[in-house]
Amino acid sequence: MGLEHIRSEIEHMRAQISRRRREILTLQRAEIPTASAEVLLQRMLDKVDGLCAERDRLKAEEPKSQKSRVLGGRSW
Repeated sequence: MGLEHIRSEIEHMRAQISRRRREILTLQRAEIPTASAEVLLQRMLDKVDGLCAERDRLKAEEPKSQKSRVLGGRSW
């Protein structure tokens, strides 16, 4: 998987996690058990952590010349 693909997957998963948290809160307000939903949420969080670690590893391996720079920024 490429760096951009991993970044987009992380963004997608974070949006899903946000939706699931809202759903869990709604269920809790209705006093409906949420144990299974919380287990699913934890698995999603663990997957995002793994993707972040993979992203960081790929970013560290990227050659200096390919790293993006701020446009118009100074080169110290």
